Amino acid sequence: MTDPLGQSQVIPYLQGLVKTGHSVWLLSCEKPARFEKEKKHIAKLLLDSKIEWLPIKYTSSPPIFSTLWDVNSLKKSASECIQTNQIDVLHCRSYISALVGEYAQKRFGTKWIFDMRGFWADERVDGGIWKLSNPLFKTIYNFFKRKEKDYLLKANAVISLTQNAKDEIHSWPGFAQVPITVIPCCADLSLFKIKSKTDEEVSALRNELDIPHDAFVLSYLGSLGTWYMLDEMLDFFKILQQTYPNALFLFITGDSPQMVFEKAALKGINESCIRVKSARRNEVPVYASISSASMFFIKPLYSKKASSPTKMGELMSLGIPLICNSGVGDVASILSDGGNGIIINNFNNESYKKAILELPKVLDTQPDSTIACAERYYSLKDGIEKYNGVYADLSMHT
Repeated sequence: MTDPLGQSQVIPYLQGLVKTGHSVWLLSCEKPARFEKEKKHIAKLLLDSKIEWLPIKYTSSPPIFSTLWDVNSLKKSASECIQTNQIDVLHCRSYISALVGEYAQKRFGTKWIFDMRGFWADERVDGGIWKLSNPLFKTIYNFFKRKEKDYLLKANAVISLTQNAKDEIHSWPGFAQVPITVIPCCADLSLFKIKSKTDEEVSALRNELDIPHDAFVLSYLGSLGTWYMLDEMLDFFKILQQTYPNALFLFITGDSPQMVFEKAALKGINESCIRVKSARRNEVPVYASISSASMFFIKPLYSKKASSPTKMGELMSLGIPLICNSGVGDVASILSDGGNGIIINNFNNESYKKAILELPKVLDTQPDSTIACAERYYSLKDGIEKYNGVYADLSMHT
């Protein structure tokens, strides 16, 4: 919970669920360095929200054995919590914690939710973390692919981030009837709203970042890790500069500025056209609001069928036009259903030039339809209501 993702994609949902009347005990593995830095803040936040927090030290070494240790620690903590507090439902986020849900179901008869978050085992392979040429990693991959099917069939409820992943699972022989609820990575629309910016704030931020007031600002929001295609995004920006010579590329990220500048230099992009800014979560809406448009390219691999980019709902709720690629979760279908932006199908200069020709129409479009689309798909309030429906249904039949 001390990681940014826990603070954006776990805690807000649980706070909302507590308000609907559920009692929540939160078990999490925490990285020691971040835990020391953030534990007081998170502990107070959860205490104020009436959420009981049971943090466990996350171990990363040695590989594999450390994960087994963490799973055992989670099983022990979950067992004590279930017996002491008469827990009705265990909500397991992703595949490792699902091992605990399966265990609790066998030992205590506890109902559990497989909140799969994505095709995790395939993500490890697609991301190059597990090399299938290594017999050990191939054995682990095959183990979790078997467990994936067990989870889908044995869990009392299944949640997917995307309709694309749900359709994929239902295409598997014997899985057509598995009930799956789709809940994407939602955005806090009370934080990410167009009214959160003022002309004075935007002007001050432009001055702070040395961005001329007439500049075309293409932005990127978030980390630049395994899945995000920085090289291709810089290629797009270089083509964009041919049509918009006053264009600047603003990266709102906690990642290394030097890495971005070095990549840009290799592409022949002048450092003066790049801005890199780290921002706290509550600062992101105002920094993003400088954008003329925002973009993200994600590797369109098999595992990405189940991916729901958190940034998409946040940017759409600000009314910002998007430039994205197809082949990732429900990105293309959502953007075509009222969102304002452009979908790239191929990563080449011809596709980029075609997209840039469409930009004037996109930029002239009022943001209302994009904001309405964000509310339709990414509302945190609606996400909480969907989770509440799953919780209430399972609790009622316990």
